[in-house]
Amino acid sequence: MAAYLQVENLSKSYGDKVLFHQISFHINQGDKVALVAANGSGKSSLLNVLAGKESADSGGSVKFMKDIGVAYLEQDPVFDPSVTVTDHLRQANKKVFRAISSYNTASSSGDKKKLEKALSDMDRMDAWNYDSKIERMLTSLKFGPKERLMGTLSGGEIKKVAVAALLLQDAGFMILDEPTNHLDIEVIEFLEEYLSVSSATIFMVTHDRYFLDRVCNTMYELEGGQLFIYRGNYSTFLEKREERIANRAAETDKARNLYRRELEWIRSTPCARTGKSRSRKEGFNKLKEKIQLPDNERKIRINAGTARLGGKIIHCKDLSFYYDTACMLKDFSYNFSRYEKIGIIGGNGAGKTTFLKLITGELTPQSGDLQLGQTVRFGFYRQEGICFDPDDTVFDVVHDIAEVVTLDDGSKIPVTSFLTRFLFPPSTHQIKVERLSGGEKRRLYLLTILMRNPNFLVLDEPTNDLDILTLNVLEEYLEQFKGCVLIVSHDRYFMDKLADHLFVFQGGGLVRDFPGSCSEYYRSRPAAPENKPEVRKTETKEPRAGKKLTYARQMRMEALEQAIQSLDQEREALEKVLSDPTHPLEEITAASVRMGEILGLLEKSWEELLGLENQK
Repeated sequence: MAAYLQVENLSKSYGDKVLFHQISFHINQGDKVALVAANGSGKSSLLNVLAGKESADSGGSVKFMKDIGVAYLEQDPVFDPSVTVTDHLRQANKKVFRAISSYNTASSSGDKKKLEKALSDMDRMDAWNYDSKIERMLTSLKFGPKERLMGTLSGGEIKKVAVAALLLQDAGFMILDEPTNHLDIEVIEFLEEYLSVSSATIFMVTHDRYFLDRVCNTMYELEGGQLFIYRGNYSTFLEKREERIANRAAETDKARNLYRRELEWIRSTPCARTGKSRSRKEGFNKLKEKIQLPDNERKIRINAGTARLGGKIIHCKDLSFYYDTACMLKDFSYNFSRYEKIGIIGGNGAGKTTFLKLITGELTPQSGDLQLGQTVRFGFYRQEGICFDPDDTVFDVVHDIAEVVTLDDGSKIPVTSFLTRFLFPPSTHQIKVERLSGGEKRRLYLLTILMRNPNFLVLDEPTNDLDILTLNVLEEYLEQFKGCVLIVSHDRYFMDKLADHLFVFQGGGLVRDFPGSCSEYYRSRPAAPENKPEVRKTETKEPRAGKKLTYARQMRMEALEQAIQSLDQEREALEKVLSDPTHPLEEITAASVRMGEILGLLEKSWEELLGLENQK
């Protein structure tokens, strides 16, 4: 199979910090590869090097197969805030955009040769239907009015537009940096299904473990500057990684035993210290390096204490809140119980973040009654994080909060020791915060929340930018947390593992208490409008009689219906041009060609729609 990407001896360093050193790999056509590594290990740097956004150290090479087309979904997309969403997406596919521009120029120039070439290019690229493709893509991504300016969009809407721009490029190779961040779960499931059946070759970084499991067929792990390759999905990776770590642990134990014997020999006599062979001393130093654990095998330790939580937590009765005329919460009543963990789901703008601010007292309900227990101590982890002073060091950030931290066993340790438990060793304590990676900043932010010993955690998208290994430890901590937890997250794995039940924000201020997991809720929706849980479907790709449509199929049907309506409108407009002899010959010719395209597309669209209808 053809290699779409070949990387040879690639290295990248920042000052003394080596991110990766002389790594080599190739990605074949059809491979869907995910890169896993600890925060600060160079994941985003590697993607930026591959995408040409950053340069590697001298000596290495990155070669893509010619003419495959490479598309890059950045974690923080760059855009012109003054253009509309439609205009932004019209420029996403550069080849189609140039073809349309050339056609418009040729049409007005009167040059028949240029017009013929432009018509040929438009036909070859199916550029006539590009606006319809934009419409269908935005519909599939649950995006609202498309004539808004890019600068007016929310973070989630910007991410949807960025995903639409990526998919509209029809690239043979996609580079994805945290593609699920800021997306609703419904949209993630659409993207998941789209990419899993796509013929595109993919190289991605994501912390979404369900997404990894269902899309990827190969896992790369970047550890200590080296690259380890595992064939299989995320579940297979976990098994093979444990085997590798176990083998390494056995080797490390042997090395430690030998190290102890060599150390005794080194110290044995003054004579020995001066007369030993140089080779044996060098061997001793290599042993010393070998017994050190790599960074990826050093686990974060989250064992912060929890303040005592009394019997009365939070009592809510008929809470309501509006932004102008928009109802965010209507007549909400609930009494929180000790130790319960509640997941919060709902679309963008449904009121999730507003609810968190009401619970924590940042906002005051406009009607209803909210009573807070005297012992409740909130720890509010915000999606946007906190703005660190760029002049602050890692030590400054935590020392401003406390000099000692109380652990879960009641003991106290210096804040520097707590930093080390969060994988910030003494060598990092005087580093400026602005030099940390995005994931390291999020880990430091989490530390500042937990060191205050809260007993009611409010977590707004806590998994964003955290590496998978840290997420696993955070989940273990939260499972044993002796307090209450409210979680807003698009990470279905995280929610399934932790949430006892769900608050489903349905829009219009309505909140439903769903007695099940996140996956159970989303499985229930296509099968039952009443939102009753259904029996788990068998995992098969073959349609069966009576099987309910998947969410992606429903979205496809809606997109087809809209496309057919749009095509019919265009057909009617073309008929008017063709029936009016006063139009220029070039315009009539173009209309005739386009009419043939429209009729063919209508036939295909109806055929596909009827096929999907028959699967109900």
